[in-house]
Amino acid sequence: MKTVRIAILSGFAFLLTTCSPVYEQKKHVSELDSRARQIKLYAQKKGFSTRYCFLADMHIESGLKRFFVYDLQNNSVSFSGLVAHGSCDQFFLTKAKFSNSQGGQCTSLGLYKVGYSYYGQYGKSFKLFGLEKSNSNAFERAVVLHSYACVPDQEIYPKPLCNSSGCPMVSGAFLNKLSFIIEHSDKPLLLWIYN
Repeated sequence: MKTVRIAILSGFAFLLTTCSPVYEQKKHVSELDSRARQIKLYAQKKGFSTRYCFLADMHIESGLKRFFVYDLQNNSVSFSGLVAHGSCDQFFLTKAKFSNSQGGQCTSLGLYKVGYSYYGQYGKSFKLFGLEKSNSNAFERAVVLHSYACVPDQEIYPKPLCNSSGCPMVSGAFLNKLSFIIEHSDKPLLLWIYN
C-alpha cells in the first residue's frame, strides 16, 4: 500500500513538473537550436548577420522570458528577456493572438529584418520589416522593436505581461542590450516571432 501511495505521489509530482509553464519554457528553449539552424541558413542565403539572431517564442507565457538573443557561432542563448504581445484591439489578452491586418494591434508571426533606429513616441525604437506574407504589413503598421515602462526586467510569472499595440515591446534595460548587438553588427539582424 505504501509503495502504491509513493508511486501515485511521484506520478502526480511528475505531472505537475512537466505541465508547468516553467517546464514549458525550458522545453521551448531546447527547441531554439532547431530554429537557430533554420535562421542561420536563411541569413547565409540572404546576406543577414550569421553572428546573432533574435527569437521570440510567443507560445511561452508572457510573464516568462521568451525573447532570446541567440549566438549563431556558439550555438547558445546569450541572454533573454520579457516581450509583450499585441492586444488585438481588446482590453487585455493573456494569450497571444496573431494577425497581419492594418489597425488590428495584433502581433504578426514570421521573420523580420531589424532595421534602423529612430527616436519616437517610446524613445529609441528599431524599424521592423516583415519578410513573409504573415507579417508583410509590419512597416506600414508601424510595428517596431521598442521598450516601455510596463515591461520589467525580471520574470513576473504567474502574472501576465502588459500588452502592446502589436509591437515586440521589451524593458528599457533589455532594449539597451539589444541595441548594442544591433548597432555593432556588420549586417542586418533577423528577428523571428513564432508560436
